Amino acid sequence: MRTLLAWAGDDPNRTGLANTPKRVADAFEERFCGYREDPEAELARTFEDVSGYSDMILLRDVRVESHCEHHIAPFVGVAHVAYVPDKRVVGLSKLSRVVDIFAHRLQVQESLTAQIANTIQHELAPKGVAVMISAVHQCMTLRAVNQPGATMVTAHFTGVFETAECWRDRFLKAVQAPHTQ
Repeated sequence: MRTLLAWAGDDPNRTGLANTPKRVADAFEERFCGYREDPEAELARTFEDVSGYSDMILLRDVRVESHCEHHIAPFVGVAHVAYVPDKRVVGLSKLSRVVDIFAHRLQVQESLTAQIANTIQHELAPKGVAVMISAVHQCMTLRAVNQPGATMVTAHFTGVFETAECWRDRFLKAVQAPHTQ
């Protein structure tokens, strides 16, 4: 960090910058804590008594804060995560934690979307998983092409969401449905 400050033309020993390298290191430790956490472990505790429930479970609007691996610039948005259980379900907070753990790693949005879906598919063995992420990337909004209104949308489907149009359509309609309070 000291080298970057000097490269930018400032004095890393200047009073205002003296503690900047430590503050940046602390911020990076927080922003990239996903490397020290196990998303699969979050899905280990499941519930099998769901009274015969076998329809789609959808968690909408999970906040996503990540950093692109190309520029280490933030991208921020929302994830929608759904699955059709086979024999067991997991607490909704666990789905949110899986999103958060993967988001707290250097990523491209396409990989982030697939990692979330594939981990849920692998660990819960549901009939299918659908993940959609919509995010604004600061590498697009603050530099180079300077497109502040541009939003990237990615989706990854497994199982019934990939093979059956009716399930995919239900997911997409549910994601777009108005919110109720």
